[in-house]
Amino acid sequence: MSYPFLTDVSIIESSAFVPAPLAGMALAQFGADVIRVDAIGGGIDYRRAPLANGHGRSLFWTSLNAGKRSLALDFRKPEARELLQELVIRTGNLLTNRASSWLSHDSLVERRKDLISCTIEGNPDGSSAMECTIQSATGLPMLARKSLDDRPVNTPFPAWDVITAYQAAFSFVGAINRRLVTGEGSSIKLAMSDVAFSTMSHLGLLTEAQLYGTDRGAIGNDVYGAFGRDFVTADGAYVMVVAITQPQWRALVGCCQAQGDIAIAEKSLGLNFQDELQRYEGREVIANILAPWFAARKFTEVENSLNEFQVSWGKYATIKQLLDDDSRIGVKNPVFEQRATPGVGEHLGAHLAARFEGLVRTPCAGAPLLGAHTDEILHTVLGLSGSEIASLHDAKIVAGPESDPTAL
Repeated sequence: MSYPFLTDVSIIESSAFVPAPLAGMALAQFGADVIRVDAIGGGIDYRRAPLANGHGRSLFWTSLNAGKRSLALDFRKPEARELLQELVIRTGNLLTNRASSWLSHDSLVERRKDLISCTIEGNPDGSSAMECTIQSATGLPMLARKSLDDRPVNTPFPAWDVITAYQAAFSFVGAINRRLVTGEGSSIKLAMSDVAFSTMSHLGLLTEAQLYGTDRGAIGNDVYGAFGRDFVTADGAYVMVVAITQPQWRALVGCCQAQGDIAIAEKSLGLNFQDELQRYEGREVIANILAPWFAARKFTEVENSLNEFQVSWGKYATIKQLLDDDSRIGVKNPVFEQRATPGVGEHLGAHLAARFEGLVRTPCAGAPLLGAHTDEILHTVLGLSGSEIASLHDAKIVAGPESDPTAL
């Protein structure tokens, strides 16, 4: 589904992998007509795993391109590049992560003074960087270790890809507003590494290291500056409990019937666990007190008790287990809908998570087949005639749509 905020905006997206496509999808969910442009046959991310049924369409690509229109052309041919340039000039909006001189802001702005372009880069000098290489440089994988002797732990969640995507979308909306107010365009450059390192500053991690001249150390799943720890139940389920505020702390201690042992530990250590920083200092002793309570009970009993005492907690789940949780995923959550994607079939799809009271979202189509809208875009955006479009197909400058794998 999408909201009708950008209904008069068309954006050309020439991209690959996560940040630019996810930014484009966010803009589409706000109502923009996002035209995804790919090479004939698909670009470098078009068949990236996982694949539907092990050999069909990429679930990676289709998940990132729902709600867009698709145009396929041969970038190697000058005529195709000219078509793409003309599309950018007509719409006035370009989202890309391609370092192409012929698609640069400078090469196009002379033809449209109010052009908005957003180019996502790896590093600000234009050199390559990927999510995993940036993640390793932030210092966070060092914090995720359980001890200083362990290897760094990268998260499989592409945090900097995702944060970059939403910063790009937010920047694009800001540029659109600027153009409405001043009539001026914008050339936006956004480097993933800048997003990552600036975020480390916003969270105070760089300031901490600078002021104190030391690293925080390995904390694993612990919550820094308070108490938070994972525990295992008698039947092998893992849960995460957090006690940052005093009410959360009292709820946890009361649930585990640990008031006496906690008082003894406070006296022994000379700490006051009503203070969150002192809870962090005594976290190992606290964990040793609480762990037997979890270990002696099956998950169902633990779940009921934690909920009864209003403890802040969560269960560790696999993605499949998350999918089976109707309270979070599925028809009970209006963020999700059943969606049909050619070559994939029926599946759950997520809308924009923001909920605007009083506004109705329109349903979102699944990701189109490659080139599904080639003729439509060439006609409605560029005004080409049927014979002109046919000539482009004959010369293999454009293509589409590809065959639906499910129809074979």
